[in-house]
Amino acid sequence: MRHVLEKAQKAKQASMLLACMGAEEKNRALLAMADALVAHADDILAANEKDVAAAKERGTAAAMIDRLSLSHQRIQGMAQGLREVAALRDPVGEVIHGTLRPNGLSISKQRVPLGVVGIIYEARPNVTSDAAGLCLKTGNAVVLRGGSDAIHSNMAIVSVLRAAADEAGFPADAIQLIDDTSREAATYMMGLNGVIDVLIPRGGAGLIQSVVKNATIPVIETGTGNCHVYVDQFADIDMAVEIIYNAKTSRPSVCNAAESLLVHETVAAEFLPKMAARLSNVELRGCEKTRAIIDAKEATEEDYYTEYLDYILAVKVVGSVDEAIAHINRYGTKHSEAIVTKDYANAEKFLAQVDAAAVYVNASTRFTDGGEFGFGAEIGISTQKLHARGPMGLEELTTYKYIIRGSGQVR
Repeated sequence: MRHVLEKAQKAKQASMLLACMGAEEKNRALLAMADALVAHADDILAANEKDVAAAKERGTAAAMIDRLSLSHQRIQGMAQGLREVAALRDPVGEVIHGTLRPNGLSISKQRVPLGVVGIIYEARPNVTSDAAGLCLKTGNAVVLRGGSDAIHSNMAIVSVLRAAADEAGFPADAIQLIDDTSREAATYMMGLNGVIDVLIPRGGAGLIQSVVKNATIPVIETGTGNCHVYVDQFADIDMAVEIIYNAKTSRPSVCNAAESLLVHETVAAEFLPKMAARLSNVELRGCEKTRAIIDAKEATEEDYYTEYLDYILAVKVVGSVDEAIAHINRYGTKHSEAIVTKDYANAEKFLAQVDAAAVYVNASTRFTDGGEFGFGAEIGISTQKLHARGPMGLEELTTYKYIIRGSGQVR
């Protein structure tokens, strides 16, 4: 595994250079990288075609192929994400607060880069450019380890980004891709204490739990998205139909898509048929009360725990907002949860008692996204409570140090 160590060590050396670079230098590199993605789109798409063809040959589900697939439009979106990150305020060097002590010491708390960020992720090649952009903006080097499903795409993207960064006077070694997609390489990377400063996994539950259990490096856990929409007894029914339609079908393979629908029993007879007609391309799996109203497969206990990432939706009729909250806190993954209601008290109870990184009133869960939150591209969506929670933008990729200035004080 020497090749993994060597790449991580190169990133470590580059991170020391990055920590001294100003916002203007970093932004120049990011804009050059964005232009290069567009200029080399055909090369990237040719590489992506190899990954997509292999996925189809393996019989990969259509929704997962969608996660893997690139297009000119998606590459334009990746480039735009880099430009948006370049336009954001650089948090590095920001003084969070400062104080002057009675003994004359000036103490300030200042944002600094984390150092080297390792990212282990699965089949979404756009993560490659998003992660590189956010890390470089915050003065961090990045070691990327994508899945075998997207290896050709990732290699093409990283090649373009490194060349553009180098031409812009930026250390190309700040962007490293581990092209060994074996499990052994990933496990080795998880143990590179002293070289990689923090590890961020992005992917399904199996990947995330493997990193959490095996890593000796600090981990920021990005959770799976078993997201719920609860239609309250005081909901605007038409609004609720459109919210669940968007949350489930706009892009079912992403982590902020809805996987379960909870409906108050007093509106179930009116709402469920309208919902079923609108979601005609979605397989519904419902409880007994649901199946008494609409045609649906029987939902099992496992269904309520499942992140489908497909056109499948678990449905349950509940008797109160309290039952809905209890269900979400039992089966959810602390990602994104929504209530549709016109009742202030129920909305506030839901906001206060649901344990999730993002909790919505009368809006789709699909907005849990760094771009939609105004962060530019995101490094991931954290479902833990320490250091970072929710979409992780620039500030979440920094830590802080204390700067103490004196005039000869001794203790």
